[in-house]
Amino acid sequence: MKIVMFNDCAFVGETLLKYLSPEVEREHIKRNRGLWSKTLGLIYNVLRARGDVYHANYLLQDCYVASKLGKRPLVGHAMGSDLRDEIKTRKLGWMVRHNLRGCDKILLAQPTLLEVAREFNDTAEYLPIPFDPEFFFPKALIEGRGEKQVFLASTHDFDVKGTDKFLYALASTRCPITIKSFNAGKDVVKAQRLASDLKLKMEFIDRVPHSKVNELYWDSDLVLGSFGVGQLDTVAIEGMACGRPVVHSVSKKFFPTCPLEEVGSVDVAAEILSKLLNDEREAANRVQNQLAFVNSTHSAPILAKRLLTIYSQLA
Repeated sequence: MKIVMFNDCAFVGETLLKYLSPEVEREHIKRNRGLWSKTLGLIYNVLRARGDVYHANYLLQDCYVASKLGKRPLVGHAMGSDLRDEIKTRKLGWMVRHNLRGCDKILLAQPTLLEVAREFNDTAEYLPIPFDPEFFFPKALIEGRGEKQVFLASTHDFDVKGTDKFLYALASTRCPITIKSFNAGKDVVKAQRLASDLKLKMEFIDRVPHSKVNELYWDSDLVLGSFGVGQLDTVAIEGMACGRPVVHSVSKKFFPTCPLEEVGSVDVAAEILSKLLNDEREAANRVQNQLAFVNSTHSAPILAKRLLTIYSQLA
C-alpha cells in the first residue's frame, strides 16, 4: 500500500508518516507559501501523484485540488482554524465545506471540531495530535534553581492563544522568574510592550527547528501553552511529553481525562502558576500525571497504528 500525503500542519502529518509500518510506501508532497508552490505547482504535484490512499492536511487548497483531480480515496485532515475560523469566511468557507463533503474520510486534530464536521460528513473522527517520542521525552526537572525559567511556547495571538493573560498572571506570582518566548505572532509587539509595562524579565527569541524545540522545554521549570479557545495544542502536548509541568487551558467538556485545567481567569492562572513555581513536589506530581496522559493518548507510534487501520479500510 502506498500513501500520498499533501501539505502539513504543525508537523502532524510528518510525524504520523514516520511511524507507519515499514512495509507501507509513503510520499509526502509539501509546499511553501510562494505563489507557484501553492497554485500551478500544487496542481502539477497532485496531478502526477500515484497512491492507494491520499491524505490532505488542512482543508484548504491541497484538499480541494486533490478532490477535483479525482484522487481517491481521499482523507481530509482538519487541524483547527480551518473549521474554527475559515469555514465562516466568505473567501474560503465554500472551499472548506466542499472538502468536508468531498472527502471519503475526515480526521480532526481537535474534538471541539466534531459537531461542525459531522454536519457535512458523518465519517468525521477525532485523531489526537501526535508527538514524536524520539525528540520529545522526559528529562529530570532541574532542582534548586533560584530563578525559575518559564517557557511561553505559544506564538502571540491575544484572541486565540491568550498569551497576554499569561503575562498578567506571571506578573502576579511572587517568584523570581525569567520568561522565554518566540518573537512571533500577530500580537508580538503588543506582548513586548506589555511585558515591559509589567516589568517582567522576558526574552523574545527566534524560532528554532522543530527537532530543537525539546531543548527549550528541558531548560524550563514551567511551560505555558494557550489561554485561548480550549483546544489542546501541540506545544502543550510536547511540553508534557518532555516531562515539564504545563499550564494550558482546555475545555473539560472535550478533554475530560486530560490533567490540565480549564483556566477561568487570570487570578486562577496566577494561583496555579505560583503553586508550580514554588512547590517542587507539586510540580513533580503534575509531571507524572501529564506524562501518563500524553504517553497513552498522543504518542505517535500508537496513533500511526490507528491511522494505518483507517487507511487499510479505505484502500
